[in-house]
Amino acid sequence: MSKTADASVTVPDAASNCPGLSAPTAPAPLHRAITLLAVITLFIGTRTDWNTAIAKRPAIGGVITLCYAGILLLGILALVVRSRRALVRVDIGALLLGIVLALCSYALGGGMNDETVLMTQATHELVHGHAVYGHEWPWVFQQHHVGVTKTMSGGADYSFAYPPLAVLLNAPVYALIGAKAVTFVPTVLLIVGAAVLWVLLPTPWRSAATAVCLGFPMLKGYAAMGYPAIPALVLLIPVVIHWPSIGAGGRLRRSDIVRAGPLGAACATHQLPWFLTPFLLMGVYAVRRGELSARAALGVVARFTAISAVVALTANAYFIAQGPRAWVSGLALPFTQHGVPHGQGIMGLSYYFTDGSSHLDFYSYGSMLLAAALLVLFVLFVRRLGPAAVVLPWCAFYLATRSQDGYYLMMTPLWVAAAATATSSDFASAWQPRLPPGRRRAVGVALVAVLLAPAAVCVTVAAASGPPIRLVISNVRGDSGGIHGLTVQATNTGDTALAPHFASSVGESASAYWTVHSGPAVLRPHQSARYVLVPNTGRYSLPNRAHLRVRLRVFTDRPQTLSSRDIQVPKR
Repeated sequence: MSKTADASVTVPDAASNCPGLSAPTAPAPLHRAITLLAVITLFIGTRTDWNTAIAKRPAIGGVITLCYAGILLLGILALVVRSRRALVRVDIGALLLGIVLALCSYALGGGMNDETVLMTQATHELVHGHAVYGHEWPWVFQQHHVGVTKTMSGGADYSFAYPPLAVLLNAPVYALIGAKAVTFVPTVLLIVGAAVLWVLLPTPWRSAATAVCLGFPMLKGYAAMGYPAIPALVLLIPVVIHWPSIGAGGRLRRSDIVRAGPLGAACATHQLPWFLTPFLLMGVYAVRRGELSARAALGVVARFTAISAVVALTANAYFIAQGPRAWVSGLALPFTQHGVPHGQGIMGLSYYFTDGSSHLDFYSYGSMLLAAALLVLFVLFVRRLGPAAVVLPWCAFYLATRSQDGYYLMMTPLWVAAAATATSSDFASAWQPRLPPGRRRAVGVALVAVLLAPAAVCVTVAAASGPPIRLVISNVRGDSGGIHGLTVQATNTGDTALAPHFASSVGESASAYWTVHSGPAVLRPHQSARYVLVPNTGRYSLPNRAHLRVRLRVFTDRPQTLSSRDIQVPKR
């Protein structure tokens, strides 16, 4: 036999020697990679829970120790198993291990924050037959010593400002186990949501549900706070899976009617789904219009929307009957409260990197204009932007004065759902307005520029305008451990009367408002006045760290402005 013939000889495997058996199908590299990444994410945050458990609840620490062994074993199996079926078993193991770790994290508990006390008090009021909207509960925040959302007008937000379905879901469990229901229900729903997403995703993608819902600690943390966006997220999962198929053929199938219900329920749980819904509805219209007449496509969307609206109104009906004005004010409060700037968005130009802005309102204008522009661009270029429908709505928050990363990350499981089940091929024949032939690229670029320009102009105005109040700080009373008071000369450099409210910061958050011992409540245009300020607790404690930057913050409302100045703390 020649060398060439010898080189072509292959060793037969066991399956080829047994006619009754077929060789197992090897898992795709993508499947193996996602499984391995999901297993790796289970390590993230586990040590923090283990440290807490060993110190406070050793039995849970023992369970987490066993979970470490499970993670290592799953990591090995993810790399060595040779069949799809075996890798699916590894996926199941990763999901179950993620659930165990999530329950351990919940059992260890955590400190309460403003969301926890708000949800607890609102649920308490509902269970006892009292009104949820239109009331403030400042004593609850004081009792539990938690932070609060401060407003530009010198106050704080102490009222419930979310749609009511999360409270309705908490109520029966609250009646059984008390206040723990507020954190228990979202945690259980997150676990259920992870399992549902795991089942609905295509097989190679399933462990991505484990990673994004249970591996990374961020969503577990929000669930442990009782944040109502978690139930909203879980309700949106079946809506987003294969969402371009809604109304296929011009009729709503049973599955479409079923997913219309969760969309309405999600909108009755938190305001975040309100931003996603227009993109989904316009996307469904465009896809259906690609195969149907405009009237038929509009009919599909109208029927789907009507079902969702009925579900949302049903969830809100009791609260509307209690007090429609208070209900409307409560749901609109996140948009009207004028909370102090906070977050990781572009407003940081004025809050972190310069001394302020006399036109903070323009960040909000830019945010609204960007949301509208993105929706129009989505319609114009749906064939290209369709797969990004679940990401585009959150871009508007990047321009808002309160642009916390939680607004983005809480909906990231939906990004996975869309990536796996709403691909470019689903939008290949979708309808979109025709651009002039021959110059489509140039016209498209021009449209993008024109639509985004107003938002960009608003951001430029907000970021480029300087602080309206010139501050000169003197007589700082305190030392490197804390400040007891200070004196500041404030001059209104503009033509609008301003009512200043004073706070301080050493990082991303502002302190409680300081007490004004002397100084006018309103600074008239071009007026200069002397203010004597004292921290509301009598002493503003400073962290012991090098290169500490302490800033005096001066907020005004209507118009919203910010003026800042560094405080030179005596080193003694």
